[in-house]
Amino acid sequence: MNISLRNRPTALVALYWAATAVIFLVFMGSGIALLAGAPAMVAGMAHLGYPAYFIPLLGVWKVLGALAIAAPRLPLVKEWAYAGIMFDLTGAVTSRLEVGDTGMDAVLPALFIVAAVASWTLRPTDRRLVPAASVHRP
Repeated sequence: MNISLRNRPTALVALYWAATAVIFLVFMGSGIALLAGAPAMVAGMAHLGYPAYFIPLLGVWKVLGALAIAAPRLPLVKEWAYAGIMFDLTGAVTSRLEVGDTGMDAVLPALFIVAAVASWTLRPTDRRLVPAASVHRP
């Protein structure tokens, strides 16, 4: 079954784009802030115990992940991007809890996990990998 954005219920399309926009904005914004060396981001990373050399690396991957989920098609790249987003967000929750942070510091990345799962689950077929069993072979 080929489900594109054109023949999906409007509510699902809206939910997909809303969830994807949230993840895109969070990852693009935080990636740029990390690359720019924003003092709050640098202090936050130090608070979590991450070394300074990790800041630009994480910034680059966040920006690339945001671009990948926003770009049309590229299903394999998107799968890797969503995996990286989940690694980042689950790592953020775990790191916050490990250093004793509570409240929104740990809850906010958990809420972004929900948005990332919604974006991944609701993406149209042209943004998904085609299962090997469904590929027609002559």
